[in-house]
Amino acid sequence: MNDWVLGLVLALTAVAAVATVVMLVRDQSPPSDAYFALLGVLALVLLGQAVWGCVALAGTDRDVDGITFVAYLLTALLVLPVGAAMSLIERTRWGTTALLVTLLAVAACEARLNTLWSVGA
Repeated sequence: MNDWVLGLVLALTAVAAVATVVMLVRDQSPPSDAYFALLGVLALVLLGQAVWGCVALAGTDRDVDGITFVAYLLTALLVLPVGAAMSLIERTRWGTTALLVTLLAVAACEARLNTLWSVGA
């Protein structure tokens, strides 16, 4: 895994999570356009990471469980739009909470991806 991409994803996820907690405390919903722009940037970085991760997996001699690795890449990528859609459908505090859970899932997937790649070294 590329450490700077992992760091960028975790930083963007942390910024979005802090903004989500602020929205929950203030009982604001739905999120603003700037917030969804942040989620869009995060989604683009996750897409790049998924492509790079698949290419790196194909060209490595590491002992990495390929199916699990690709599954975590795709889960991190696909859970974000699902959580954003849920927050737009449910325009209460529960929708904002769904976004927070989504961001925690992305962070967990990233931690697991890093572990899978490091163990395979």
